[in-house]
Amino acid sequence: MAPVLEKQLPGAAGSGDNNNEDEEGQNLWSSILSEVSTRSNSKLPSGKNILVFGEDGSGKTSLMAKLQGADHSKKGRGLEYLYLSVHDEDRDDLTRCNVWILDGDLYHKGLLKFAVTAQSLPDCLAVFVADMSRPWTIMESLQKWASVLRDHVDKLKIPPEDMREMEQRMVKAFQEYTEPEDATPSSPRRAPTSGEDEAIVLPLGDNTLTHNLGIPVLVVCTKCDAVGVLEKEHDFRDEHFDFIQSYIRRFCLKYGAGLIYTSVKEEKNLDPLYKYIVHKIYDFQFVTPALVVEKDAVFIPSGWDNEKKIGILHENLTTVRPEDPFEDFITKPPVRKLVHDKEINAEDEQVFLMKQQSLLAKQPATPTRGATESPGRTTSGSPRPAGRAGQPTITSSSPMAAVKKPDPNMKGGAANEGVLANFFNSLLSKKTGSPGSPGSGAVGAGVQGSAKKTGQKPGLTDVQAELDRMTRKQDSMVSANNIPPTENEA
Repeated sequence: MAPVLEKQLPGAAGSGDNNNEDEEGQNLWSSILSEVSTRSNSKLPSGKNILVFGEDGSGKTSLMAKLQGADHSKKGRGLEYLYLSVHDEDRDDLTRCNVWILDGDLYHKGLLKFAVTAQSLPDCLAVFVADMSRPWTIMESLQKWASVLRDHVDKLKIPPEDMREMEQRMVKAFQEYTEPEDATPSSPRRAPTSGEDEAIVLPLGDNTLTHNLGIPVLVVCTKCDAVGVLEKEHDFRDEHFDFIQSYIRRFCLKYGAGLIYTSVKEEKNLDPLYKYIVHKIYDFQFVTPALVVEKDAVFIPSGWDNEKKIGILHENLTTVRPEDPFEDFITKPPVRKLVHDKEINAEDEQVFLMKQQSLLAKQPATPTRGATESPGRTTSGSPRPAGRAGQPTITSSSPMAAVKKPDPNMKGGAANEGVLANFFNSLLSKKTGSPGSPGSGAVGAGVQGSAKKTGQKPGLTDVQAELDRMTRKQDSMVSANNIPPTENEA
């Protein structure tokens, strides 16, 4: 029996060692499972949403595409969808945040039902985009889109107790805001400390969170690089920008919203904007303090601002009061560039031609050369004025060529030449004109009568005969009396 006992003793010892090893193995697996479970609970949640509202042309899509890292110029209609890639470097975890961009036309506001439901509303962040290049539209735009979101939330018919819980969460986040210097920047995720639950919170102001939507809200002013253009072209001063900022910050107080000025063109405040968004949605650590010095790079996180801090801006207002209507001081400037653009636009060709046709129709008709000369021809039968009697009116090939050069020995040849020229002009007009045309003389009637007797039309032969007769008569008169013929003789 002893040997048996001796053999059993080592066996008993071996079984004890196996039990210890089994216990260590079970503890190891338990630790691994607990670590996996902890990591799974600490993973970035999925299904988070960013709702973007703003007017057409305010830069909503360009801003979100820049945060996404994609430089595309494609613009959608209705309800656009993008996503932001969110990376947790501490745990090497990656997730996607949905981005829904609503069209600037109120006609498409019904599409919000596809982006926001009663279940997804607690996981949403609302972003209201205001266009700083058109500051006169900022307040109207903010109030309009905030009203659209409020109406949609009311239509979701969320139970009152759930809605009250969401609103209380926003109030707590606003009251418990701490300066970034007091936080621990060692981890991207902020872990609440034991003393935070016992921290003393200040009561809200009279105009703070009076329009609580139950979700985080952020106001983003885009195109802040236009501040210089507003100063140069539209005479905006620092007082104008302080007045605008005052109104926006008071709006943000009512909704418990943060405020940030950005510029995609100059890439201003884009990195703080992205970090603040993931801070509000995923509770990442945020270490950027408030910035209120530069008028085109303002950043005010939710919970930092109050009525007293806004009152500092009111000290710089000299020509306007803080309670004056926004649209009375920030007015739309006269459209000067648009008028200039209309002047340089090319007019349609057909319209231009029709205008020229109407102008020509209104002008009096310009008489042509033939029309001006025709009256002269009816009186004298010659294209030249009758006053220039000293010049021959026909070419050298005509029968009058014989009388062009009077005999230099004759006295009064110039007068005879004038008389003959008038006579021959009357003959020519009688030949080519109508029988009743003016300018027909007695001699012309005699020539025409002789032509009628012979049954022939007066031609060059009759003219030549009459020429010879007149020449002989004048020569005889000059040689006999050496006196120019009288008017009756002519």
